[in-house]
Amino acid sequence: MGDAHPGSDRVKIFEGDFPWSPSAAVGTVPAESYQPNGFGLYQCVGNVWEWCADRYSARYYARSAEAEPAGPDRGAARVLRGGSHLCHDSYCYRYRVAARSHSSPRSSASNIGFRTVTASNTR
Repeated sequence: MGDAHPGSDRVKIFEGDFPWSPSAAVGTVPAESYQPNGFGLYQCVGNVWEWCADRYSARYYARSAEAEPAGPDRGAARVLRGGSHLCHDSYCYRYRVAARSHSSPRSSASNIGFRTVTASNTR
């Protein structure tokens, strides 16, 4: 499943003809609205872009360490990762934990937030 495209039955993404004709409710949902992944974690992608402390640079990851890159030393933009409820195949095909975008820490939007770890008790 790790390399497979997650459908709207697994994560909260935009459904319908983006952006004018949604075929499902638009907005966030509680994390446990979908089944957990193979590790028992809910909503690792979709729902909201995850704010990260890392600074962002479009060129940084091409030359960064592979393990736990922290972003460049300077810059105002911060990393967002994981896609959101407004992602759609025609607009924002980033339903991966490794997907990166960026924004100013002074901005806000309904599709930007924080992720917290919630694990199922079925393991």
